[in-house]
Amino acid sequence: MSTGTTKSGSLQSPQSAIPDFYYVLIAFYEPALTILGFIGALCDPETTHNTQAPWPADSPPPTPLPRASVVTVVQLAHVCALMGLINFFMLTAARRHLASQVIVQEKIVRALLIPLLIGDVVHLYVTLWALGDERWDVARWSPMLWTTIILGLTLMIPRVMWHLGVWRYMDSRDNVHVHVQAQSQNDVKEKGTDI
Repeated sequence: MSTGTTKSGSLQSPQSAIPDFYYVLIAFYEPALTILGFIGALCDPETTHNTQAPWPADSPPPTPLPRASVVTVVQLAHVCALMGLINFFMLTAARRHLASQVIVQEKIVRALLIPLLIGDVVHLYVTLWALGDERWDVARWSPMLWTTIILGLTLMIPRVMWHLGVWRYMDSRDNVHVHVQAQSQNDVKEKGTDI
C-alpha cells in the first residue's frame, strides 16, 4: 500500500476511493430511492404502472391492471431495491475492510460502479426509446417520468464524476504523487543525516 505525507511530514494513509460524498449518495440516497420505489410499487402497482409514461387520449390505461403487469411492476421494483441494498453492503464493506488498502478499495468500488453507470446510461436510453415519437414532447411527460429522468441523472452524473476521479483518491493520478512525496521526504532525511 502506498502512503502520503501530512503537512507536518508524518506518514498517513491516502484518501478513500469512496469518500463521504459518494458513500452517502450511493450507499444511502440510492438505496432509499429504490426501497421507497419498491414500497410504492407494492402498495399501488397500478399507479406505478400507469404513471410511467403518458397514455394516449384514445387509449386509457387498463382497469384493473392485468396480473402479468402487476407481477412485472413488482418484480422490477424489487430488482431496483435489491441493487440499492447491494450498493449499501458493498460500499460499507469496502470502506470498513479496505480502508488501509485504498488501491484495492478503488478496484472493488470500480467493479460495482461500472455496471451501475452502464445501467444508468442504458436506463435513460431505453426510457426515451420506449416513448417513441413522444420522447421529446416533454410537456406531456408524467410527473413519474420526470422523476425517473431527473433522479436517474442525480445518480449518473456523480458516477461519471467518480470515474473521472473528482473528489476522491484515484490511483492512476494520486499514487504517482504519493510516491514522489515519499521519495522527496526520504531524500530530505538522507541529506539531513549527511550533514
